[in-house]
Amino acid sequence: MVARGKKAERPVVLAIAGYDPSSGAGITADIKTISAHGCYGVTCITALTVQSSRGVQRVETLEPRIITEILHELMDDLDIAAVKIGMLGSAEPARAVAAFLKRAQVRHVVLDPILKSSSGADLISHDGMSVVKERLLGHASVMTPNLDEAAELTGLRVTNQEEMAAAAKRLHQIGARSVVITGGHLASPVDLLSSRPEAQPIFLEGERIQTGSTHGTGCAFSTSLACHLALGKSLLESVRAAKKYVEGALRNAPGLGKGTGPVI
Repeated sequence: MVARGKKAERPVVLAIAGYDPSSGAGITADIKTISAHGCYGVTCITALTVQSSRGVQRVETLEPRIITEILHELMDDLDIAAVKIGMLGSAEPARAVAAFLKRAQVRHVVLDPILKSSSGADLISHDGMSVVKERLLGHASVMTPNLDEAAELTGLRVTNQEEMAAAAKRLHQIGARSVVITGGHLASPVDLLSSRPEAQPIFLEGERIQTGSTHGTGCAFSTSLACHLALGKSLLESVRAAKKYVEGALRNAPGLGKGTGPVI
């Protein structure tokens, strides 16, 4: 135990996301990932969901006032090394988080722009997505959309490496700093890293792992990325390490549930 007043040895990572009662994704999955990386996790729930491995049945967002109070209390008490933002649900929580980030000035902010669940349920409203694009992108040091999310955010078709590069360029144009587009659903999995608008994107090849337990891969990747950044690694090193973490999780997934099982 670290004595009061002594600097903690483990970096603090803040997860801002929705609550998945099956713990395959969202806040509880983030906590598992943060702990696995040797960091200390703190959280702010943005929405409650009724869901299981069989899909999302209902979403209820929290009052933005509660979100604001929680975030300010954590910021005033702790030295937060990195923030991971996941599901926001609607415009009101998104605005609350954007206002917090403007005040907090955290160095590492990983934005996972969750728009839909893997079962197809909407996890953010249309006006909420507008807030993400207009007010949150500029505060994120890196964003991690998958192919469908990149397409939704840019209005472009994103199905191959060339289209991933075009989408990354468009995301930079609308305010993103660094972009990682995850391509795990491609026939040959590959992720794109674009660290700045003028730089050539880097493509990182992955391994196709056959499993029925893929629920929460995006949460695991983005949270792992935030942890590695908090631990002092470069963006490229952190992306590679996060990919390795997710691949290991896929190989060792617990195989729970009657639907799409959790990855961790």
